[in-house]
Amino acid sequence: MSTTQIGRRGLLLVLSSPSGAGKTSITRMLVEREPQLGISVSVTTRKPRAGEADGEHYHFVSDQRFDEMIAKGELLEHATVFGNRYGTPRGPVEAVLQSGRDIVSDIDWQGTQQLTQSLRHDLVAVFILPPSMAALEDRLQRRAQDSAEVVAQRMAKSADEMSHWPEYDYVIVNHDLEESVRLVQAILTSERLKRERQIGLAEFVNRLRGGG
Repeated sequence: MSTTQIGRRGLLLVLSSPSGAGKTSITRMLVEREPQLGISVSVTTRKPRAGEADGEHYHFVSDQRFDEMIAKGELLEHATVFGNRYGTPRGPVEAVLQSGRDIVSDIDWQGTQQLTQSLRHDLVAVFILPPSMAALEDRLQRRAQDSAEVVAQRMAKSADEMSHWPEYDYVIVNHDLEESVRLVQAILTSERLKRERQIGLAEFVNRLRGGG
Protein backbone atom coordinates (compact mmCIF):
# COMPACT_ATOMS: atom_id res chain seq x y z
CA MET A 1 0.00 0.00 0.00
CA SER A 2 1.42 3.41 -0.98
CA THR A 3 1.65 6.36 1.39
CA THR A 4 -1.45 7.92 -0.20
CA GLN A 5 -3.58 4.82 -0.73
CA ILE A 6 -6.20 3.70 1.75
CA GLY A 7 -7.69 0.24 1.31
CA ARG A 8 -11.25 -0.80 1.97
CA ARG A 9 -13.05 -3.96 2.95
CA GLY A 10 -16.05 -4.58 0.74
CA LEU A 11 -19.67 -4.54 1.85
CA LEU A 12 -22.68 -6.75 1.26
CA LEU A 13 -25.68 -4.69 0.15
CA VAL A 14 -28.99 -6.46 0.77
CA LEU A 15 -32.23 -5.29 -0.82
CA SER A 16 -35.48 -6.73 0.52
CA SER A 17 -39.10 -6.01 -0.34
CA PRO A 18 -42.45 -7.70 -0.78
CA SER A 19 -42.73 -9.50 -4.13
CA GLY A 20 -43.30 -6.94 -6.86
CA ALA A 21 -42.03 -3.89 -4.98
CA GLY A 22 -38.93 -3.59 -7.15
CA LYS A 23 -35.92 -5.13 -5.42
CA THR A 24 -34.89 -7.27 -8.40
CA SER A 25 -35.18 -4.42 -10.92
CA ILE A 26 -33.21 -2.09 -8.66
CA THR A 27 -30.53 -4.75 -8.14
CA ARG A 28 -30.03 -5.30 -11.87
CA MET A 29 -29.83 -1.59 -12.63
CA LEU A 30 -27.34 -1.06 -9.80
CA VAL A 31 -25.02 -3.74 -11.11
CA GLU A 32 -25.10 -2.17 -14.58
CA ARG A 33 -24.15 1.27 -13.20
CA GLU A 34 -21.72 0.36 -10.41
CA PRO A 35 -18.51 -1.23 -11.76
CA GLN A 36 -17.32 -2.16 -8.25
CA LEU A 37 -20.59 -3.93 -7.44
CA GLY A 38 -21.03 -7.63 -8.17
CA ILE A 39 -24.21 -9.64 -7.73
CA SER A 40 -24.68 -12.57 -5.41
CA VAL A 41 -26.33 -15.40 -7.33
CA SER A 42 -28.57 -17.34 -4.94
CA VAL A 43 -29.25 -21.05 -5.02
CA THR A 44 -32.84 -22.20 -5.20
CA THR A 45 -34.85 -25.38 -5.44
CA ARG A 46 -37.57 -23.83 -7.57
CA LYS A 47 -37.83 -24.44 -11.30
CA PRO A 48 -36.47 -21.82 -13.72
CA ARG A 49 -38.95 -19.33 -15.11
CA ALA A 50 -39.02 -18.42 -18.79
CA GLY A 51 -35.85 -16.58 -19.71
CA GLU A 52 -33.91 -17.51 -16.57
CA ALA A 53 -30.47 -19.05 -16.99
CA ASP A 54 -28.72 -21.29 -14.48
CA GLY A 55 -25.75 -19.52 -12.93
CA GLU A 56 -26.93 -16.09 -14.07
CA HIS A 57 -30.26 -15.54 -12.36
CA TYR A 58 -30.04 -18.42 -9.85
CA HIS A 59 -28.15 -21.63 -9.29
CA PHE A 60 -30.96 -24.16 -9.64
CA VAL A 61 -30.35 -27.18 -7.40
CA SER A 62 -32.20 -30.20 -6.06
CA ASP A 63 -33.47 -30.45 -2.49
CA GLN A 64 -30.76 -33.03 -1.82
CA ARG A 65 -28.00 -30.68 -3.01
CA PHE A 66 -29.52 -27.84 -0.97
CA ASP A 67 -29.42 -30.02 2.15
CA GLU A 68 -25.77 -30.87 1.43
CA MET A 69 -24.87 -27.19 1.16
CA ILE A 70 -26.48 -26.49 4.54
CA ALA A 71 -24.70 -29.44 6.16
CA LYS A 72 -21.31 -28.34 4.80
CA GLY A 73 -21.76 -24.71 5.89
CA GLU A 74 -21.73 -23.52 2.28
CA LEU A 75 -24.67 -21.12 2.76
CA LEU A 76 -24.54 -17.82 4.64
CA GLU A 77 -28.32 -17.89 4.97
CA HIS A 78 -31.26 -19.89 3.71
CA ALA A 79 -35.02 -19.68 3.88
CA THR A 80 -38.20 -21.20 2.45
CA VAL A 81 -40.41 -18.78 0.51
CA PHE A 82 -43.70 -19.85 -1.09
CA GLY A 83 -42.69 -23.49 -0.87
CA ASN A 84 -39.29 -23.03 -2.51
CA ARG A 85 -35.90 -22.87 -0.80
CA TYR A 86 -33.37 -20.10 -1.36
CA GLY A 87 -29.86 -19.54 -0.03
CA THR A 88 -26.77 -17.35 -0.38
CA PRO A 89 -23.50 -19.19 -1.21
CA ARG A 90 -20.77 -18.34 1.30
CA GLY A 91 -17.63 -18.63 -0.83
CA PRO A 92 -18.31 -16.02 -3.54
CA VAL A 93 -19.55 -13.42 -1.04
CA GLU A 94 -16.57 -13.75 1.32
CA ALA A 95 -14.11 -13.63 -1.59
CA VAL A 96 -15.59 -10.38 -2.89
CA LEU A 97 -15.61 -8.73 0.54
CA GLN A 98 -11.98 -9.62 1.19
CA SER A 99 -10.96 -8.21 -2.20
CA GLY A 100 -12.32 -4.77 -1.29
CA ARG A 101 -15.20 -4.90 -3.75
CA ASP A 102 -18.91 -4.90 -2.99
CA ILE A 103 -21.71 -7.37 -3.68
CA VAL A 104 -25.49 -7.00 -3.76
CA SER A 105 -28.17 -9.58 -3.00
CA ASP A 106 -31.96 -9.35 -3.14
CA ILE A 107 -33.22 -11.64 -0.39
CA ASP A 108 -36.15 -11.61 2.02
CA TRP A 109 -36.27 -10.60 5.68
CA GLN A 110 -35.61 -14.15 6.91
CA GLY A 111 -32.29 -14.29 5.10
CA THR A 112 -31.41 -10.76 6.19
CA GLN A 113 -31.91 -11.69 9.84
CA GLN A 114 -29.44 -14.55 9.45
CA LEU A 115 -26.90 -12.33 7.69
CA THR A 116 -27.20 -9.82 10.51
CA GLN A 117 -25.85 -12.51 12.83
CA SER A 118 -22.98 -13.64 10.59
CA LEU A 119 -21.93 -10.49 8.68
CA ARG A 120 -23.19 -7.56 10.72
CA HIS A 121 -20.15 -5.33 10.14
CA ASP A 122 -20.14 -5.99 6.39
CA LEU A 123 -23.91 -5.79 5.90
CA VAL A 124 -25.90 -2.80 4.62
CA ALA A 125 -29.61 -3.63 4.57
CA VAL A 126 -32.18 -1.64 2.57
CA PHE A 127 -35.92 -2.30 2.60
CA ILE A 128 -37.96 -1.31 -0.46
CA LEU A 129 -41.61 -0.39 0.08
CA PRO A 130 -44.28 0.01 -2.63
CA PRO A 131 -46.07 3.38 -2.83
CA SER A 132 -49.40 1.63 -2.18
CA MET A 133 -50.92 -1.83 -2.00
CA ALA A 134 -52.82 -1.13 -5.23
CA ALA A 135 -49.54 -0.34 -6.99
CA LEU A 136 -48.00 -3.54 -5.61
CA GLU A 137 -50.85 -5.70 -6.89
CA ASP A 138 -50.74 -3.97 -10.27
CA ARG A 139 -47.01 -4.67 -10.61
CA LEU A 140 -47.48 -8.34 -9.72
CA GLN A 141 -50.23 -8.71 -12.29
CA ARG A 142 -48.36 -6.84 -15.03
CA ARG A 143 -45.17 -8.87 -14.74
CA ALA A 144 -47.24 -11.99 -15.60
CA GLN A 145 -44.86 -14.43 -13.92
CA ASP A 146 -47.40 -16.04 -11.61
CA SER A 147 -50.94 -17.35 -11.68
CA ALA A 148 -53.79 -15.36 -10.13
CA GLU A 149 -53.66 -17.72 -7.14
CA VAL A 150 -49.95 -17.09 -6.55
CA VAL A 151 -50.44 -13.33 -6.94
CA ALA A 152 -53.13 -13.50 -4.25
CA GLN A 153 -50.77 -15.46 -1.99
CA ARG A 154 -48.02 -12.89 -2.48
CA MET A 155 -50.39 -10.03 -1.69
CA ALA A 156 -51.61 -11.81 1.45
CA LYS A 157 -48.04 -12.25 2.66
CA SER A 158 -46.87 -8.74 1.81
CA ALA A 159 -48.24 -7.12 4.99
CA ASP A 160 -46.22 -9.50 7.16
CA GLU A 161 -43.10 -8.93 5.06
CA MET A 162 -43.45 -5.16 5.34
CA SER A 163 -43.72 -5.38 9.14
CA HIS A 164 -39.97 -6.12 9.24
CA TRP A 165 -38.90 -2.71 7.90
CA PRO A 166 -37.55 -1.54 11.33
CA GLU A 167 -34.86 -4.25 11.12
CA TYR A 168 -33.20 -2.51 8.16
CA ASP A 169 -30.61 0.28 8.01
CA TYR A 170 -32.44 2.21 5.29
CA VAL A 171 -35.99 2.29 3.90
CA ILE A 172 -36.97 3.54 0.42
CA VAL A 173 -40.49 3.97 -0.97
CA ASN A 174 -40.24 2.96 -4.63
CA HIS A 175 -42.38 5.64 -6.29
CA ASP A 176 -40.06 5.80 -9.29
CA LEU A 177 -37.52 3.15 -10.30
CA GLU A 178 -34.85 5.59 -11.53
CA GLU A 179 -35.06 7.67 -8.37
CA SER A 180 -34.91 4.57 -6.17
CA VAL A 181 -31.74 3.42 -7.95
CA ARG A 182 -30.16 6.85 -7.40
CA LEU A 183 -31.05 6.69 -3.70
CA VAL A 184 -29.44 3.27 -3.30
CA GLN A 185 -26.34 4.57 -5.11
CA ALA A 186 -26.19 7.41 -2.57
CA ILE A 187 -26.39 4.87 0.24
CA LEU A 188 -23.52 2.91 -1.34
CA THR A 189 -21.36 6.04 -1.58
CA SER A 190 -21.98 6.92 2.07
CA GLU A 191 -21.34 3.40 3.34
CA ARG A 192 -18.12 3.04 1.35
CA LEU A 193 -16.77 6.14 3.09
CA LYS A 194 -17.50 4.97 6.62
CA ARG A 195 -14.45 5.23 8.84
CA GLU A 196 -14.55 1.64 10.03
CA ARG A 197 -14.51 0.29 6.44
CA GLN A 198 -11.33 2.11 5.45
CA ILE A 199 -8.25 -0.05 5.99
CA GLY A 200 -5.03 1.70 6.88
CA LEU A 201 -6.75 5.00 7.64
CA ALA A 202 -5.13 5.41 11.07
CA GLU A 203 -1.66 4.77 9.64
CA PHE A 204 -2.29 7.22 6.81
CA VAL A 205 -3.37 9.97 9.22
CA ASN A 206 -0.35 9.31 11.44
CA ARG A 207 1.91 9.74 8.43
CA LEU A 208 0.18 13.00 7.56
CA ARG A 209 0.62 14.29 11.10
CA GLY A 210 4.27 13.34 10.99
CA GLY A 211 4.83 15.22 7.75
CA GLY A 212 4.85 12.10 5.58
